Amino acid sequence: MKTLSPGSQSSQPGRRTNRSQVFPLSHYIYLVRHGEQQDAEHGLPDGPLSPRGRRQAEAIADRLSGVPFTGIWHSPLERATHTAQIIGTRMPALEPQPSTLLFDCYPSGPTPDMPQSFNSFFGGVSREEIEAGEAQMTDAVSEFLAPARGDRHDLLITHNFVIGYFVREVLDAPKWRWLGVHQANCGLTIIRVRSAKPPVLVTHNDLGHLPTELRTGLPIEQPY
Repeated sequence: MKTLSPGSQSSQPGRRTNRSQVFPLSHYIYLVRHGEQQDAEHGLPDGPLSPRGRRQAEAIADRLSGVPFTGIWHSPLERATHTAQIIGTRMPALEPQPSTLLFDCYPSGPTPDMPQSFNSFFGGVSREEIEAGEAQMTDAVSEFLAPARGDRHDLLITHNFVIGYFVREVLDAPKWRWLGVHQANCGLTIIRVRSAKPPVLVTHNDLGHLPTELRTGLPIEQPY
């Protein structure tokens, strides 16, 4: 029996194998939280990376340096921009682009099915902030989680809540479920999107490139 190669004629006369059916096109989204911010523990809302944050950005840049990225987008906030600049030095063929869809935000507000233990989190958050975050994430999902016409690898450098919301979206979890989904500074999350199937969470908060002394940004220390 003759073995058919991809794209060759099928065993049925007059029909050809569709390459997109044999090898579905994939859109990979690589989500990276920014590196540790300088003096963040003092309540500063934004700023450049700390020395440890720069080492984190260098580590994720080394890990991803062989990925054939189509584009790099980042939050316009300074800590994310600084992270993107460091990563960009390992990928000179690409120019990191700022996107307001990746701003730090509150992706949604309290819902009736949300556990009451989360209510205090929203105590100082205005309705306007919640509505702006909801609109931003609706547009971000439409923009970045869409199937591609060809294989794509896109890198998004953004913030903890934004990545948590993307993960929630992929898992089709309740709207509030980005709460408690944490990412370390320069942790790696990968999502695969295809047109014929639901998106897949390939990996979440992968820290394999970070030695223990560089694992920061989580509510519980990760010494292993």
